[in-house]
Amino acid sequence: MSEPFDRGGTGSSKWARAGAGRIALGLADMDLPGPPAIGAALAARASHPAYGYTVADPGGRALVADWYRRRHGVAVDPDWVLLLPFGPRTALRLLLSAAGTAGPDRPVAAADPEWGGFTALCAAAGLPLRRVPLVREGEAYRLPLADFAALRPGVLLLSSPHNPSGRLWTADEVRALAGLAAEGGGLLVSDEVHGDLVHPDHGQRHPVAVAVAGPAAGHTVTLGSVGKTFNTSGIPSCWALVPDAPLRGRLLAEMAGYGLWEGGLLEQVVQRAALTDGEAWLDGTLRHLAAARDEAIAALGPAVVVRPQASYLLWLDAAALGLPPERARETAMTERDVELSDGADFGPAGRGGLRLNYALPLPVLRTALQRLTRT
Repeated sequence: MSEPFDRGGTGSSKWARAGAGRIALGLADMDLPGPPAIGAALAARASHPAYGYTVADPGGRALVADWYRRRHGVAVDPDWVLLLPFGPRTALRLLLSAAGTAGPDRPVAAADPEWGGFTALCAAAGLPLRRVPLVREGEAYRLPLADFAALRPGVLLLSSPHNPSGRLWTADEVRALAGLAAEGGGLLVSDEVHGDLVHPDHGQRHPVAVAVAGPAAGHTVTLGSVGKTFNTSGIPSCWALVPDAPLRGRLLAEMAGYGLWEGGLLEQVVQRAALTDGEAWLDGTLRHLAAARDEAIAALGPAVVVRPQASYLLWLDAAALGLPPERARETAMTERDVELSDGADFGPAGRGGLRLNYALPLPVLRTALQRLTRT
């Protein structure tokens, strides 16, 4: 993964957003070639000229459950698995409606900084969102559980691992959030699309919310996907782990109202190939990400706010890079020819920050780091 990877002519939104002459470090997808097994599976399926409606893969639920057993060491009941033909963002939006636990007196709660999509989704659902500032402890963030509890939220939204910092929450933290949700009859929705990307030198496993929630599992949903793990986000799909049978039924009914059903033609081909034959590719990719992380941290030094433990995202202090906090992204684009994500997109606590995606071939990453650190 040290060779150049040309995405020209593929309609990449990441590189289109950056503009000509700039290196794209913003959107969260990898500039690395995906698993060969996925391309082979798509080509084989495309050779059959039947492209009509499909049912859900009969073995798809067991396939997902087996993935959690192998990669995360946890037991997932296949009956909990919903195979969804759309991305996690759509799943989150539908879950907000299906849950029915949030409203004017029971807000949706999320951390700050936190993935900006939660804000847009709550606005689309007409639900109030309350943000809880994270606590900084050394090179990591901590979830302030008492502050979450004080809100009496109807829904708790969590990115796990944390987006934008790559922080791996502890099992105790996730279990406590699930307990808070259960106490008030609410729901914890844990967006775990980066959960397979724990760095190999971290030494701990990602805490799968439905597995660590204990008695609160019925008030917990985990969202997973092959999209981030295997760099296939252009073919949107995901799964939801929903232990509560009535909530599964309400989510399926919500989907049906929009003409959506479980399964999907290309989505299932990609998912089966990834989970069946992509593991060796993933292990190699994780080694590459750890090496890229170390190079980025060494180059950016005190600008790194939190040392990531998973994924391929680096959370930066713009001022420490000599960039004006109020217009750091624009200045990085115009004066240093790199494009990053604006910290303000992650909430009020993100102002003055930048998110960098380091999932690139090392020569490209080194060029980007040289540009970003020049004054």
